[in-house]
Amino acid sequence: MPSIVKPKVAHPSLVRNELGLTIRDYEGSMSTLCAGCGHDSITAAITRALFELSTPPHMLAKLSGIGCSSKTPTYFVGGAHGFNSAHGRMPAIATGASAANRTLTYLGVSGDGDSLSIGLGHLCHAIRRNLNMLYIIENNGVYGLTKGQFSAASDVGSRSKKGESNKMTPIDPVQLALSLGATFVARSFSGDKAQLVPILKAGLAHRGFAIVDVISPCVTFNDHEGSTKSYKSTRGRYNVATESDFVPHASEIVAEIGGVGQTNVTMHDGSVLRFTRLPENYDVTNRQAALDYLKAHQGEVVTGVLFADESVPEMHEMNNTPAVPLGSLPFEKLCPGSAELAKLMEDFR
Repeated sequence: MPSIVKPKVAHPSLVRNELGLTIRDYEGSMSTLCAGCGHDSITAAITRALFELSTPPHMLAKLSGIGCSSKTPTYFVGGAHGFNSAHGRMPAIATGASAANRTLTYLGVSGDGDSLSIGLGHLCHAIRRNLNMLYIIENNGVYGLTKGQFSAASDVGSRSKKGESNKMTPIDPVQLALSLGATFVARSFSGDKAQLVPILKAGLAHRGFAIVDVISPCVTFNDHEGSTKSYKSTRGRYNVATESDFVPHASEIVAEIGGVGQTNVTMHDGSVLRFTRLPENYDVTNRQAALDYLKAHQGEVVTGVLFADESVPEMHEMNNTPAVPLGSLPFEKLCPGSAELAKLMEDFR
């Protein structure tokens, strides 16, 4: 439980959007994630994007699976619809919810473990169906809730907190999405709010499946060996009276990705990621060019909107579903009666 409860009153000088709401109306509960977690920076960006788009809170459906990332929907838009699904099943739940009510704005938050391991099949089919939603992957390369094992997104040669080296080739969600035909693909960094907020707004406005891979540093399982505040060091210096963990406070990593060249960002464990922003003359409508660009910049984290295509029908258009949401149909339409059912059954005799 959070130790601090947010006050419900808002300062009268706060800016209001087209609905007359302040950004406080798009907040949720206090975060229980580790201090400095990149996921909280993404929460702030989501909150800002929804506020600036004047999204009605009651018309938003926020969904998640299991993992540190899947706690994120609790921390924004407390007045929205919400569903925390089983591990990796968020895309399936979102598909069913969208089938029943196409009028809602669907926003799913997942992690690299939740999406690229147990949920990989569900993610692939959500892309194939062009489900109309924004799908955010909070990518930190580890399983945070289960103490920092390698995820499917961990790079070859990266070392875990316990010192093991990862030998398996990672799954890149961006290249995966491009190869499967996703209609909106982007990547950003949790510490670059100036870039992330516009990308999230573009993804929310996109008609179809918009996937945004966000590199989000883990402060707890990316700290370096020998730290006096590491789990190993802390456990070696106290007697366990109750079952508990010590999570050291760490500073949030913030960096603005430059428009030209590379921007080097040092992670909590001392490793360095090289971020590159897409050039101004980049063609976001060319899928093959996006794949070629990523191949030409291996070893770099390419950020920005990599591909977008509004010409592909989204799931409801593809299946010619009725304009009236199933959730709004009256009972007599959903249940026409035994006489109509008997007529239907006669057709199968």
